[in-house]
Amino acid sequence: MPYMKANELLPPDLLREVQKYVQGSLMYIPRAAESRLAWGEVSGARENFDRRNAAIRCAKASGKRIDDLADEFGLSSDGIRKILYGSGSGACSSGSALDAASAEDLDGPGERQAS
Repeated sequence: MPYMKANELLPPDLLREVQKYVQGSLMYIPRAAESRLAWGEVSGARENFDRRNAAIRCAKASGKRIDDLADEFGLSSDGIRKILYGSGSGACSSGSALDAASAEDLDGPGERQAS
């Protein structure tokens, strides 16, 4: 979020109007509701978590134990259960989630290579 000077950005009349309410302070102006981005959209985190969760569901559907999944994905058993039984994409559809997720995305935290 870049810092912008109001006197360089706003028309003089609007600047005077804003100064009636606040002067010499920083002010955050949020995005309009219709242009607001959901969490993780900019960074791609949401997509990565969705792929990981789908891979967990597929692995469980193919018979893996929850404790094994917890070790493999670096999560707690309770975290795995929340993914499996919470409101999500549902069950695995013929391995498509595993095909879409790369091996690097599926590695546990200790197995990742430095970027």
